[in-house]
Amino acid sequence: DRKLALIGSAGSGKSHLTRIWQAHNDATIVLACNLTGAEDLPEPGARIALEDMHLLPQAAEEYVFHLHNHLRATGGQLLLTATTAPSRWTIALPDLASRMQAATVVKIDDPDDDLLRVLLLKHFADRQLDPAPEVISYLARRIERSFQAAHDIVQTLDITALSRKSPITRALARTVLET
Repeated sequence: DRKLALIGSAGSGKSHLTRIWQAHNDATIVLACNLTGAEDLPEPGARIALEDMHLLPQAAEEYVFHLHNHLRATGGQLLLTATTAPSRWTIALPDLASRMQAATVVKIDDPDDDLLRVLLLKHFADRQLDPAPEVISYLARRIERSFQAAHDIVQTLDITALSRKSPITRALARTVLET
């Protein structure tokens, strides 16, 4: 049906992957929460990404139903992102709910230990920080296994280290985790 639901927790990379898909397919990205239901249908064969479908307003459900059917009839593509599977979306319109539940679902799972370490390194590098390897190991063993937790701890450590004018050390990481 040329539709895919990309499911993952906050910070898992859904928006990043959507932007890559957009660039390769001349697609349009729309935040589902911004839909009013008064939008015009796109050109035939369009490629549309609806992000955060779990936040779709009820007033926009009929539009998304017609959008889905329009894209299907004209050879378009529909990429849907959300934090939960289509079966868990609160869609009141039964025909739309059944069409969304028929989408192929790809789930981005929470990171394992190895990926969590890489994520921590990436978030530190994004902030031009290079903590000692023992800091990464210490954090990876103690934080929640989620994309958001990796982002949040690095942000908190960066802010705390700046305010204290100190480097990011294992001791600082312990202090931050204990508070």
